[in-house]
Amino acid sequence: MERTDTSVDQLGEMTVFIPSHVNGLKAQEAGQILSSGVKEEEEEEREQWSRGLDFILSLIGYAVGVSNLWRFPYLTLRNGGGAFLIPFFFFLTLCGIPLFYLEVCLGQFSGISSMFVWKLCPLFKGIGYGMVIVSGMACIYYNAVLSWVIYYLINSFYADLPWAHCGHWWNTEYCIDHVGVQQPEVNATGLNGTAFGNSSAANQLCIGNSSECLGKNIKFRTAAEEFWQYNVLRKSSGLEELGDLQVHSAMCLLAAWILVCLCLIKGVKSLGKVVYVTALLPYVLLTVFLIRGCMLPGAVDGIIFYIKPDFEKLLSLTVWIEACVQVFYSLGPAWGGLITMASFNKFHNQCFRDVLIASLADGLTSFYGGFVIFAVVGFMAKESNVSVTEVATQGPGLALVAYPEAISKLPVPQIWSVLFFIMLLSLGLDSQFGMFETVVAGLIDAFPKQLRKKRIWLTFGLAMISYCLSLPIATAGGIYVFTLLDWFVAAFCVMITSLIECIVIGWIYGVDRFSDDIEMMIGRRPGIIMRTCWTFITPLVMLIAFIFTCAKYSLPVYDGYIFPLHANIIGFMISVIPLLPIPIGMALVLYNQKGSLWQRLVSSVKPDSDWGPAPKNLRAIYQEKIEEYKDRPHWIVAVFNKAKV
Repeated sequence: MERTDTSVDQLGEMTVFIPSHVNGLKAQEAGQILSSGVKEEEEEEREQWSRGLDFILSLIGYAVGVSNLWRFPYLTLRNGGGAFLIPFFFFLTLCGIPLFYLEVCLGQFSGISSMFVWKLCPLFKGIGYGMVIVSGMACIYYNAVLSWVIYYLINSFYADLPWAHCGHWWNTEYCIDHVGVQQPEVNATGLNGTAFGNSSAANQLCIGNSSECLGKNIKFRTAAEEFWQYNVLRKSSGLEELGDLQVHSAMCLLAAWILVCLCLIKGVKSLGKVVYVTALLPYVLLTVFLIRGCMLPGAVDGIIFYIKPDFEKLLSLTVWIEACVQVFYSLGPAWGGLITMASFNKFHNQCFRDVLIASLADGLTSFYGGFVIFAVVGFMAKESNVSVTEVATQGPGLALVAYPEAISKLPVPQIWSVLFFIMLLSLGLDSQFGMFETVVAGLIDAFPKQLRKKRIWLTFGLAMISYCLSLPIATAGGIYVFTLLDWFVAAFCVMITSLIECIVIGWIYGVDRFSDDIEMMIGRRPGIIMRTCWTFITPLVMLIAFIFTCAKYSLPVYDGYIFPLHANIIGFMISVIPLLPIPIGMALVLYNQKGSLWQRLVSSVKPDSDWGPAPKNLRAIYQEKIEEYKDRPHWIVAVFNKAKV
């Protein structure tokens, strides 16, 4: 929307945008308020990004994670190939970018972390606490992925890659060195149970990753899969048997936490330097892998299979819902990280530009990574003499089994292995930075006088506490603990939180008022399309996606292991924990208000008295701006009065 009659007062290096509807406040009056000579950067104690590019790279790093390489390509393959891009970018435009922009604007305008930004509507202040809780819980188990990557990286320096051949202490008698090599006297199955060769003793195929061979149920695994299952994980038979602490897993987990701690120990000052490596390096390495992958036999077949459109798939509602969910979880709204990182921005930073860059970077990186993955998958299929669908998999099985298997067949595989796992480590660290910083910044904002100058000790202390809490994942049954947490922690809360966010901003705080805040911050109001998304389209789509997710929800399974009933009950209890602060916070706020229940409700949806722009020297202007809202009855009151009439 075009800006009209907006006064602009420039004082030194600072530009203040004053919305046109501010009555009785002229530009020179604003100048008197701001002429104290104290610049906003000097006045604010809160840290800020050293430069705008630091923030953009941090956003990209937060949004682009390991799952971009192992989830998106598989979803594209399963849901129509190139046709899947239509619903993906449709929901990226109508849901992903609006939610992304909403949270970035909230953080930048208020200069407050996600824990306390919801003082704009005290009735729902529990949203902030829920964001910190879910980010903290995710930090605990997400670092396990980094620990596995670190272990693979260490083993990549051996003269002979340990997952390239059988014959090690962890290998079983049913290990096969290379997919497609016939084993004596028995059938051999490759990735996903593909059968190769016939047994001289029993002329039958081994199908489904388990088979009746020689009268026995035999499950054949490649050397790479046995390295993952029996060396990296050294897994037990189930959750009931956690077993001993695995020293190698515990040490790699400690190394992962030390890395996170060192990168965040000085907050955005240190993070702003680290992201130049962790956010940009993956793109360099992806390009290197794409060039090398396209040179492999069968790579073109894999890429064609990846992008070949099947438009009939678009007639299925499941495809559209999966595209929506992928956009939502990939960009990462409702975790608190976006609000927290944006709270370190300069007040007048042009954040809409940053949002567009980061959002498109996330979507295009997922698509670009698919070419890299399927070039190698096509090579594996040709080597194995099977179809691409029989080799393609998702989750850790793609990044930690299939890809290492392919790397072991390349010339000088150690180099490619080191590069690949450095890339995965960079992707994982960036996502972990955003979640962990949400917890640290939330605690500092809660106790600024006590903790702001002790940030180093706070970061170190939280990292060590998180490490101790994550040690069960380093046991023999740790993969089952990881699967349970990964399945349930964010199963429902992030979708519900995003839906409530849209309702609060669009209907309670008011989309017009929020647009005025943005105009004060960057000089222009959001367009009609963005405001329509916040109030109607995005919440409606999120509601439909949530209902569909609940209807199609399946219980966790890992490698054929079915979790017991009590484990699933615990999982559902875990999924509820981040949501508990919302009703508890509502009850406490209503209890502390005065008057009848209705009066308490009305007063609890009005912003706190200290809500306003981050720079304190703009608060007077903001108070003048909101005078008109005081004379205008809140929409809840208006609806109630109309109902009485």
